[in-house]
Amino acid sequence: MSQPIRVWLTPPGPNSWKVIVILEELQVPYEIVSFRFEDVKKKPFIDINPNGRVPAIVDPNHDITLWESGAILTYLIENYNPKRLLTYDNLREKHHLNQWLHFQMSGQGPYWGTAGHFNVLHSLKLPTAIERCNEQVTRVLGVLEGWLEGKEWLVGDKITYADLAWLPWNDRLESVLLCPADTKFAGFPNVQAWHERMASRPSWKKSMEIRARLMDEQGLEWNGMPKGINNLKEYEDKMAADEAAAAGK
Repeated sequence: MSQPIRVWLTPPGPNSWKVIVILEELQVPYEIVSFRFEDVKKKPFIDINPNGRVPAIVDPNHDITLWESGAILTYLIENYNPKRLLTYDNLREKHHLNQWLHFQMSGQGPYWGTAGHFNVLHSLKLPTAIERCNEQVTRVLGVLEGWLEGKEWLVGDKITYADLAWLPWNDRLESVLLCPADTKFAGFPNVQAWHERMASRPSWKKSMEIRARLMDEQGLEWNGMPKGINNLKEYEDKMAADEAAAAGK
């Protein structure tokens, strides 16, 4: 029997949950090492990922440590998927899956994250930055909307890891754009239907139950901010104060 894969994560961010939902879908044993965001650039985590970003995995079954969520998804699909779920093996579909995964990492993750930063976290409201980021989110949603016309999934006729890679960021789109949850996909009905098909899966529901528990353990709001903190500047000041207090002990 396989030993559990150890997943290092900070619970607020979406990228770690790409890995968790795939592990749940494939029913691969895993254990979570949950730690605070302010510790991502510190030991012991930087010994695992020198870039100081989550997620990272340590797999004792193959004696391998991996970071970067896309690389981890590819690894899991290739090495823990004997029934060939969530993937295709023929050349065309296999590379199309890789294409959509790369688009998620280059097109969705950076734009959604930057939009969230300027809409929510930045202490100053910068209209030109907000407009630029929101426009890019809308542009990428438009690409998905057009591609999904007449389709249920990005590639082929079944859900794959390429679809699920988009789920965590899209699930929090309302907090990125600061809009009502029921309007976050306004104008993009194909994207909304696609998202809802994925979000209704037991794997995602369980992943979000785990996230909620880990967030509560760290005293965090749903958006990742500590309870009582309103913006990034306040959060940075708190982290600096906590570090100063710890150094004074």
